[in-house]
Amino acid sequence: MTIIQLKYITTLEETRNFTKAANICGVSQPTLSMQIQKLEEELKVVIFDRSKKPIKLTKIGISLINQSKKILKEYNRIDDILNNKKQLLSGNFLIKSYK
Repeated sequence: MTIIQLKYITTLEETRNFTKAANICGVSQPTLSMQIQKLEEELKVVIFDRSKKPIKLTKIGISLINQSKKILKEYNRIDDILNNKKQLLSGNFLIKSYK
């Protein structure tokens, strides 16, 4: 399981469309589909019911998406922490020369 796969399933859950989700994620539709299928095989569960249009989450899929959103939120905090640390040394500086 990878962060990328979690991003893919949460984006697919939001859009309910493989093509739209792939565009948002910046990958081809086959790549997105393949990664989601690999995740389902690894976890030995079906996350999305693809027989319905638009696609729907399975019961286990709902739980996985909820947990994935929590994981991604915490993962994104790493960037926030690093950006805050970097901002301590950033900003506008004015240097005047006196003669």
